[in-house]
Amino acid sequence: MRNSLALRLFLTATAWTVIILAVTGFILSSFYSRGVERAFDGRLGVYLSVLVADLAAPEEGANEKFPSTLGEPLFELPLSGWYWQVTRLDPDKADVRSSRSLSDGTLPHLQDTGVKADIGGSREGYVKGPQDQRLRVLERTIDLGDDGHYLVAVAGDAGELADDKRIFDEALGVTFSVLTVVLLLTTMFQVRFGLAPLKRISESLALIRSGRAERLAGNFPQEIAPLARETNALIEANKEIVERARTHVGNLAHALKTPLSVIVNEAATRGNDPFANKVLEQADIMRDQVSRHLERARLSARLTMIGSITEVTPVVQALARTMEKIHHERAIAIDVHADAGARFAGERPDLEEMVGNLVDNACKWAASRVSIDIICDRPDPISAAQKLRIVVDDDGRGLSPAEREQVAKRGQRLDESKPGSGLGLSIVMELAGLYGGSLTLGAAPTGGLRAELVLPAA
Repeated sequence: MRNSLALRLFLTATAWTVIILAVTGFILSSFYSRGVERAFDGRLGVYLSVLVADLAAPEEGANEKFPSTLGEPLFELPLSGWYWQVTRLDPDKADVRSSRSLSDGTLPHLQDTGVKADIGGSREGYVKGPQDQRLRVLERTIDLGDDGHYLVAVAGDAGELADDKRIFDEALGVTFSVLTVVLLLTTMFQVRFGLAPLKRISESLALIRSGRAERLAGNFPQEIAPLARETNALIEANKEIVERARTHVGNLAHALKTPLSVIVNEAATRGNDPFANKVLEQADIMRDQVSRHLERARLSARLTMIGSITEVTPVVQALARTMEKIHHERAIAIDVHADAGARFAGERPDLEEMVGNLVDNACKWAASRVSIDIICDRPDPISAAQKLRIVVDDDGRGLSPAEREQVAKRGQRLDESKPGSGLGLSIVMELAGLYGGSLTLGAAPTGGLRAELVLPAA
């Protein structure tokens, strides 16, 4: 997966799933551990109750057979991990009795380690027994009056507790691992198919930007449908704004050109009047400025439109045929070499104006041949933007670096004998700049001028 919304959602869901299952597993393991300990303590408590009963009310003639019975063979097996011990606490009659399994050893007293007794007077905890065995001990102090004070303790092998906990934890780990995998697969499935409508919207927007579609089409879920409707409404509003801008630009052009034409006509009737000549000079400047800024406004309105795509090869081929007819008296041959499928991310009239100016300029200065190459560069690995290069070469005399800089200025001409206003190259530069492109002048391999126009490709 790429670094996208789907990846972030999946990673977030994965993190929360792992955290929740880990916390749940820890809680369940803790509850089970306490439950196992309570069950073990209950078992020890039964043995302790039997010992206390035999001690408090021994059967007649059974003083040497204490206790009468516990029903557990492990208390007879040496070092089995199961032990009992009865300690008389009276100083003058101190005595210790213990199970055979304890052999010559003794059990540590919990009361000596600071363990407090519960409400029933019992203590439970862990101690080290013979051979450093870890034992779970339950002990109780009883008072038999004249028969003395006793400390009764029963111990069991804590390894059984550890084994039960380990088996449960392993089973819990396997179960939760399988559950984690299932939940992650389910989450991935939900994220993948839950975000599918957003992916469709993204693909549809890409089609709109490339000019292959005009609006978001298709059925979307109830949660996504409002987004699709608002996006389509925004596209329609954008088109309406562009159309109104074009209308206003046309109205402004008409409103300004008519008064300027009247001024020019009136001044032209004055003959060689210096004032009239000055008016004509300034009127020409005003016309130039009006045309320039209106063209910028028109192009800016076009650039706000979504999905303006133009096939380059048909436009260039048509221009080449037109220029050959215009310059047929000089027999100028125009060669076109184009990448199939080259497309310009803009409107056809702007491409015709830029390429037309360059080809017309090349035909004026060429000796016999003009070459046009249309090249699609590979996308930029950083911005993923693709560029279109249109290279126009002629076999004329070419231009020096200083002359190239001069002709790029608006209204500058090197040869007044050639037809034109000197605005062609500057118009191309302005249009290309508004599209985020550029125009570069250099030396052609054929000896003439090379004009390289770089534009955004679609």
